[in-house]
Amino acid sequence: MVKRGLVLLWLLVLLSAVGGLFWYNDWVYQLPTPVPENYKPVKTGTVVTVNELAALPLKRPVLLHFFNPDCPCSRFNKAHFRSLVRQYGQQVNFAVVVMSAKPYSAQEIQEKLELDIPVLFDPSIARSCGVYSTPQAVLLDAQHRLYYRGNYNRTRYCTDEKTSYAKMALAGLLQNESGRVFDQFALTSYGCTLPYCKK
Repeated sequence: MVKRGLVLLWLLVLLSAVGGLFWYNDWVYQLPTPVPENYKPVKTGTVVTVNELAALPLKRPVLLHFFNPDCPCSRFNKAHFRSLVRQYGQQVNFAVVVMSAKPYSAQEIQEKLELDIPVLFDPSIARSCGVYSTPQAVLLDAQHRLYYRGNYNRTRYCTDEKTSYAKMALAGLLQNESGRVFDQFALTSYGCTLPYCKK
């Protein structure tokens, strides 16, 4: 009887620890990413020059996916990003911008995302777009003017359609909406700092 009580107590402690860990991780995710001291915001409408984009097909909008394979937030976002590529891939060019201190090949990133899309490794693209965390979405119109820079979703797993910000931005741009207003959760960076994952 004592042995059974000890096993139950041990299981209770273990379950409490796992629950506490999940709660802690969720709480950490809800905290905004600290803004770097030398951060320079980039205004909507600014032309973003990315030489690698010249090779993309057609003159159409571009969604740049800022991705760090070592960032848990980026990993949670993979399925959602794939769904956006499937839904909008005929109208929008998609490219991944890898933001990692570790070396990766384009093929490794494509395999991690399960997508055959261009992979860019130039960290200066983040500065050009005003990005300082991952994952982040940057949507440029066909003239490469910044239309949206922000989060994919309010929830960690990108499951809330009401806060599917990147998807809303894509729909708005394709419907020629200008001046769309997003709330603070869309535009405040959450996730891992660049280039190291510190969250």
